[in-house]
Amino acid sequence: MSRISVRGFAVASATAVTTVGAVVGVASGSTPAANDNLETTASDATLLADIPVGQQAQVQVSSLTQQAEAQATAADAAARKSAEEAARVQAAKDAKAKKEAADEKAEREAKAEAERASRSAVRDASSFAAQSSYSVADVQAMARQMIPGDQFQCFSNIVNHESSWNYRATNASSGAYGLVQALPGSKMSSAGSDWRTNPATQIKWGLNYMNERYGSPCGAWNFWQANSWY
Repeated sequence: MSRISVRGFAVASATAVTTVGAVVGVASGSTPAANDNLETTASDATLLADIPVGQQAQVQVSSLTQQAEAQATAADAAARKSAEEAARVQAAKDAKAKKEAADEKAEREAKAEAERASRSAVRDASSFAAQSSYSVADVQAMARQMIPGDQFQCFSNIVNHESSWNYRATNASSGAYGLVQALPGSKMSSAGSDWRTNPATQIKWGLNYMNERYGSPCGAWNFWQANSWY
């Protein structure tokens, strides 16, 4: 039904209702107010019918579009909030990892410095007066003064296994010599020409060897335990 036909139908219907109502009202003695109500009803019907069907559809589409836009806006806001929270959490993790790395570096540097200080504080082989012979206790006392405190036990473990603190110990099969069983024994001449008879010279050479090859006597001891040699 077209817009004109709907409007015409509504007007015709309203006119008919008004006419009939007027006749009935006259016959029954009704007041003019009743006629006014009927005319108002007819007028309302005309206004409702006056909205085209296409426009009603447009109103519905517009409403759905607004709802979709509102939902999209809310989704965008939620996504931004989630991204901001994820960035905050990641930043906190990065800061924690950076701090831990800095702390570890500082700890390593402090430990290295302590080791350097400890090594610089020990006595050198040349500070011991030469003797004609040395007891095991003498040799161990010298080693305690030449080896950093935190490395002495590892050094002692190796010497115990290699020579039992005998600075004249000789391996008959290989020719290894001295406290740390240098092979050949002449290697220890780099620490002093008296390497055959002076345990302090042997200790000096052994300590340098362990530091250069394994980082420390404890590094050498770890290797020794796994291989029974160093």
